[in-house]
Amino acid sequence: MSDRSTAQPAPAPLLAALAVVLIWGLNFPLQKALFGQVGPVGFLGLRYLLVPFCAVALLCWRFGLRWPRLDRAEVGPLVRLTLVGQGLHLLLSAYGMQGSTAFSASVLLACGPVFTLLILRLSGVERLSAGQVAGVATAAAGALVFTSDKLLAADWQASLGDLTLLAAAALFSYYTVASKPLIQHHGGVTVLGYGSLVCTLPMLLWCLPALRGLDWAAQPAWVWSGTAWQVAGGGFIGWLAWGWANEKRGVARTAPLIYLMPLVAGLTAWAWGGEQFSAHKLLGAGVILAGVALAQFSPGSAAPRARPRPPEPSC
Repeated sequence: MSDRSTAQPAPAPLLAALAVVLIWGLNFPLQKALFGQVGPVGFLGLRYLLVPFCAVALLCWRFGLRWPRLDRAEVGPLVRLTLVGQGLHLLLSAYGMQGSTAFSASVLLACGPVFTLLILRLSGVERLSAGQVAGVATAAAGALVFTSDKLLAADWQASLGDLTLLAAAALFSYYTVASKPLIQHHGGVTVLGYGSLVCTLPMLLWCLPALRGLDWAAQPAWVWSGTAWQVAGGGFIGWLAWGWANEKRGVARTAPLIYLMPLVAGLTAWAWGGEQFSAHKLLGAGVILAGVALAQFSPGSAAPRARPRPPEPSC
């Protein structure tokens, strides 16, 4: 009798990946609701009151009490990358979502792979194939359609919110590319845990005025449970489960599932928050996601080879 377990992939990694996509999609309208209750900066302050406990728990779970040491030359890059990729990225995401909607945030933040390809191209790491260029152009056209109503109506506050979300996606893409050597050397758990601890003090200092002005006693119970879930469930546990699913199923088979996230966010925002979507909004979202998928999954070109130095021009 043949071993059928080796012929059929185990369903657990697929179910874990789908659960993470569902959680992340639901987190967009939940975060928007939390902003309405405590404000974006207040929410980030509450988040970073919990983050260090989660980071310590993660590091202890993975390494016990013997945490890995970083080389002295790696400390500076880790601090800089973390302040940009976690701290500034989260601040821009919060400010952008405050001026936009949950659905818009989920769609525009999904543009990250496009920015990743552009960063790799500009840094000379790899060339873009024709399919990748077409994907980048398609996503850009979709973003223009997606935000056209706000631009035509001169709704500059909402337009600024969408642009801020795109900037946040670009920053996270930069972090993804630049942190790769550290992750390859120490692993994702170490970089995530140490980075979260590095970010805690600067973020709390930035959010301190909002935390002082918060009426703690008047907040309903769902604010505390929702914030805890955003940090522990959607953040740490979600990223661990997503990484495990990628490891078991492969990135090529798991990554496309992320494009279900705006669908979940949009349906939830419509059913829970009463968010409405125009036809051009849905068209723009579809074009953006199609462009991102085309850019991400088109075969890439080989990395540019170092060319011999040309001869000196003659006079």
